[in-house]
Amino acid sequence: MLTGAQMRMARGYLRWSARDLSEASGVSGTTIKRMEETDGVPKSMADNVAAIQQAFEKAGIQRIPRNGGGPGVRLREPQGS
Repeated sequence: MLTGAQMRMARGYLRWSARDLSEASGVSGTTIKRMEETDGVPKSMADNVAAIQQAFEKAGIQRIPRNGGGPGVRLREPQGS
């Protein structure tokens, strides 16, 4: 599940404002800001979390689950490489 920190990392990676993410996901900017302030998994409607994750995935972001170094994000390798 996407965490608040991963949301902040992904927006930074893409150089998106909260408004950019709002437009890409259909989730309000206020909800995005509240979710990003959460430590761990945001308490929000599952549809909002899914919409944000889908917007990031469409933009090429992959979520890295918690492992020895903790959760994170990375850009997907371009197709055909």
